[in-house]
Amino acid sequence: MHGTTLRTDRLELVGCSAELLRAEGDDRARFAELLRARVPPAWPPELYDDDARRFALRMVTEAPDDEGWWFYYVVRVPEEGGAGREVVGTMGYKGRPSDDGTVEVGYSVIADHRRRGYATEALAALLERAFAFPQVARVIAETYPELEPSIGVLEKSGFAFVGEGSEERVIRFELPRDRWEAR
Repeated sequence: MHGTTLRTDRLELVGCSAELLRAEGDDRARFAELLRARVPPAWPPELYDDDARRFALRMVTEAPDDEGWWFYYVVRVPEEGGAGREVVGTMGYKGRPSDDGTVEVGYSVIADHRRRGYATEALAALLERAFAFPQVARVIAETYPELEPSIGVLEKSGFAFVGEGSEERVIRFELPRDRWEAR
């Protein structure tokens, strides 16, 4: 049903699949059922829109061998006896590693779930997975300079500012393998 799933102490990162992406766009109840999680009214998080969902659907459909190198739905998993599962954001890669070993990551968390460490925790899982592949030399991420919490997540995760990004007003951060391994 779903692709790659990553787990952390408090989260499950459910790899996007064509079925999930279609349900997200067409049938919110089915989307929640497939994730076995509540989808909050504030869904989707900012910076993740229907164009991004359609792009991911196209990529998953056209490149099935790249499973695990697209994005994941971030689902909060309750502690024993806690409230139920809830989708709190998206996070993932923007495709498989490039020829020079670069992987790009991106993420967005619903406003009501920010400042709880979910992005940092989920990013750690993505980095662990990426650097498990020997061809990955570095992971990059781009953000806007005014998104200070996002910059904080990157810096806590070992990324360093490297300059301008790929679009106007965007800045780039990088985490090379040697810094990851030295942590």
